[in-house]
Amino acid sequence: MVQRLSRSMLKTLRDDPADAETASHKLLVRAGYVRRSSAGIWTWLPLGKKVLENVSRVVREEMDAIGGQEVLLPALLPREPYEASGRWEEYGDLLFRLKDRKGGDYLLGPTHEEIFTLVVKDQCTSYKDLPVILYQIQTKYRDEARPRSGVLRGREFQMKDSYSFDSSDEGLVESYRLHREAYTKIFQRLGLDYRIVSAVSGAMGGSASEEFLAPAAAGEDTFVDCPACDYAANTEAVTVPVPEVERVEHPPVELLDTPDTPTIETLAEHLGVPRSATLKNLLVKVDGKITAVGVPGDREVDLGKLGEHLAPAEVELVTAEDFADRPDLVRGYVGPQGLAGSALRYIADPRIAAGTSWVTGANEEGKHARNVVCGRDFEVDQYLDVVVVEEGDPCPRCGAGLKIDRAIEIGHIFQLGRKYADAFQLDVLGREGKPVRVTMGSYGIGVSRAVAALAEQTADDKGLCWPREIAPADVHVVAAGKAAQTELALEVGEKLHSAGVRVLVDDRAGVSPGVKFTDAELIGIPTILVAGRRAAEGIVELKDRRTGAREELPVAEAIARLARH
Repeated sequence: MVQRLSRSMLKTLRDDPADAETASHKLLVRAGYVRRSSAGIWTWLPLGKKVLENVSRVVREEMDAIGGQEVLLPALLPREPYEASGRWEEYGDLLFRLKDRKGGDYLLGPTHEEIFTLVVKDQCTSYKDLPVILYQIQTKYRDEARPRSGVLRGREFQMKDSYSFDSSDEGLVESYRLHREAYTKIFQRLGLDYRIVSAVSGAMGGSASEEFLAPAAAGEDTFVDCPACDYAANTEAVTVPVPEVERVEHPPVELLDTPDTPTIETLAEHLGVPRSATLKNLLVKVDGKITAVGVPGDREVDLGKLGEHLAPAEVELVTAEDFADRPDLVRGYVGPQGLAGSALRYIADPRIAAGTSWVTGANEEGKHARNVVCGRDFEVDQYLDVVVVEEGDPCPRCGAGLKIDRAIEIGHIFQLGRKYADAFQLDVLGREGKPVRVTMGSYGIGVSRAVAALAEQTADDKGLCWPREIAPADVHVVAAGKAAQTELALEVGEKLHSAGVRVLVDDRAGVSPGVKFTDAELIGIPTILVAGRRAAEGIVELKDRRTGAREELPVAEAIARLARH
């Protein structure tokens, strides 16, 4: 049946929602695709549901093509599997937790690694049952502290999550490759501009990890790419090579009187040295234990990056109360050369290499020390890349200056390894008749997020502009006039529908042609067909929504052309 706007629940808005900041948020609401139910929770209206289903269809087709089998797991999950994996606690406040009438603990699923593992443990007993790829497209739940940007960051969202199960590491590598190739086909079909970047596994565990990012000003992720080579990475995954340091004899440590210099800026100004010559020592708590993090004074510590490196441990800044409990730690004047006997762990950026000399705190109020040498006056317990990446930093691969861009994460793939198989003792009988521990991969695509990412990348100043693959219709037929134009529009709509073309006909009575044209551009269907002033002659106008190109054609020729798309 042809979809007619006169019989459809569609209400467009002239003005942007008051709380909307991103283009996708504004336009999806204004064009009648979604409506807000509450903070971070959205209703998908008829046009929006069509787009969402079209994205899901593309995902299903490509997942099926690599041998994936679709299942549907419950969204309401028992506590016990997540407690066994440790994620009942690791997820913290992000979990929606609830109790049943008998007092049993449950959660609304954020991801389903545990449950998929248990399904395979129940169904697969031999290496002959593997490899297997299972996937689902399902609603997920995360109690985001600040849901924002419309459907880009919600508390309830649609996601495709798939999991591979193999009896060998070589099998996992192959399953990962299959998913990587499927993802490139999915995002190409969706019409997304995307980058594949190196990522950190964080709390997910495992080894190899890559993100699929859609560059967009509204993106919450930052990534780097190199203009001189093919290197690209999430900023949290950028690695810094340990610099070669010329071995020289440094003078002994010199104590400096530096009153009222608790910050790097005041210290550098007081001594007349560049900030890069100073050593900044940030104190954090890692699972409650105070830890010092050292970086050059002209750089900032990336707490997100630090947290990813130390996951699943919880990382937070120390407080004034923490300093009060540790009088040996002088706020604003901490130096690593005084930490040896304090049982504090010292983490440093690779730039704090052995043999480098620094100006840093002397662990006394109003005092700093010069010529403090790494490896001579203090030791580093662990090197981690923890500084905020800056534009122009050297590429780890070729040394050229890196560029930084913002993007929306639309997919993430992990080689999980045996983290969950170990937690649930997922073994199969191997070729030699002995138990073999299964190895896993985890692969996610944000289905509802992909809709928002497409809106961000393809919209223009008139409204949405969908790629044909996922648009709610192929052709938007506009009856720009009275009875004769409406009759022709409906006739054309029926003929296109019979030819297999998806059609939306604006046959609303009492609505001016100007409003109909504005709505057609706002809704963003790829082709607009207008039955207007030359309808009586059997002439219609075709307009390409993206380019704005117009052409008048006889009805039969227009139908024949559109049916070939």
